[in-house]
Amino acid sequence: MTTPPGWRPRLVALDIDGTILKWVEGAGMTHEEVAPAVQAAVRRALDAGAHVVLASGRSPHGMTRVADLLELHDPDGPGDERLWIVASNGAVVFRYPPIEVVHEEKFDARPAVEAILARQPNAIVAVEERGVGYKVSRAFPEGELSGDMIVTEVEDLLAHDVSRVIIRDPDATADEFVALAEELGLHGTNYVVGWTAWLDLAPVGVSKASGLEHVARQLGIDAADALAVGDGRNDLEMFEWAGRSVAMGQAIQEVIDAADDVTGSVYEDGLATELDRWFA
Repeated sequence: MTTPPGWRPRLVALDIDGTILKWVEGAGMTHEEVAPAVQAAVRRALDAGAHVVLASGRSPHGMTRVADLLELHDPDGPGDERLWIVASNGAVVFRYPPIEVVHEEKFDARPAVEAILARQPNAIVAVEERGVGYKVSRAFPEGELSGDMIVTEVEDLLAHDVSRVIIRDPDATADEFVALAEELGLHGTNYVVGWTAWLDLAPVGVSKASGLEHVARQLGIDAADALAVGDGRNDLEMFEWAGRSVAMGQAIQEVIDAADDVTGSVYEDGLATELDRWFA
């Protein structure tokens, strides 16, 4: 999109890992600390009246810490305007603090998961155990999931409808998971493949974009007035939805190609560079 003269975002949608937080080199986790330049830039956006909305594949309990680090909620500020946060790639929308789920989409993930495990029998399966962590078929690599990991049989993991399922295979590659998902078709689900062999399954039509649309309606803001910044495949729908989309400099080419613009990498505090264009 070419922004019109005088345009300034009213809603700022921010991915977390690889956008706000820097990746730990060679690991599927990020440093839980916010660069001073990024925190200051986010503060300027808030002071200018923009709504900053975190939008991530993380579950709710994995996002509140980042909201606190960014100081998005000022308990001494005017009124009691709690944050809007989009979690689980759009399947869960909640207010904070405290966590209050206001919108959730669920689906029967069993057929898709069984089809994947038939092809990738060594894959690990996880579903969120809200407020605690995740139920997992076996432990994920250290640092990849927030909260506790409760080892559970796959049959029990999928006994009820869920908002999101994670499939992880530490011995596979992201390209192999992309090919697997395309071959299977995964009818009845949306899927997104991470930078490593990590596959998220969600209900059809659910994405960060659908979650942000729910928030925007509540705030009375049009998508054309939204800025979205991210670095992953799960940001593609969000990029298409927002009036302006910006990819982080270290993003893969598919994500860069989908964005209106590219900023510096997360290691260069690229998010601060983009926000400073509008909230200097």
